[in-house]
Amino acid sequence: MELQGKIINFLGDSITEGCGTTGIEKRFTEIIQKNHNLCKANNYGIGGTRFARKRVPSENPKWDEDFCSRVEGMDENADIIVVFGGTNDFGHGDAPIGAFEDKTNDTFYGACRVLMESLLNKYPGKPIIFLTPLHREDEEKPNGEKLAQYVDIIKETARYYALPVCDLYAESGIQPRLPVIKEKFCPDGLHPNDAGHLILAQKIAGYLIKL
Repeated sequence: MELQGKIINFLGDSITEGCGTTGIEKRFTEIIQKNHNLCKANNYGIGGTRFARKRVPSENPKWDEDFCSRVEGMDENADIIVVFGGTNDFGHGDAPIGAFEDKTNDTFYGACRVLMESLLNKYPGKPIIFLTPLHREDEEKPNGEKLAQYVDIIKETARYYALPVCDLYAESGIQPRLPVIKEKFCPDGLHPNDAGHLILAQKIAGYLIKL
């Protein structure tokens, strides 16, 4: 897929917003825009946000602007839509995982379905790509849930809707449980730094070009 001259909407959380970088120009969205001559890279990253609705309000209301609720406000003229989230649903969301049959954003499964259907309804026929969460230092919760479950649910739901998935969990090369990788690319164990965003830009753009 040709990227030059295209408008890409990037819907995401703090990683898309650029937390961990030294400046906006170091975000993977801006790197892709510059390196591939995009017409525009619309960055819809809001730190702390999740796919699913949170039952107990967060101390910061911005964190509760779930992905599903933000689709309506995205640029309708975009040529490509890229969605990068799910790690906060695992990390501090209080919505249950639920089941594939769920169709509200009160569970993670349901939120995946609502989000994908909302995007397909708004952008019929346009490329809609989901990125899986990256590895993080803490991948298991006391209740037994694992980040890998959330990764698999995104992939399962996207397969149902025939949407492509770039599996950064499996193929980014960023595994912060390895000290040398954490220090070089992801110092806080979650948010990629400037060097990490370079990797993201390369992986994401490379995936898009191959579509």
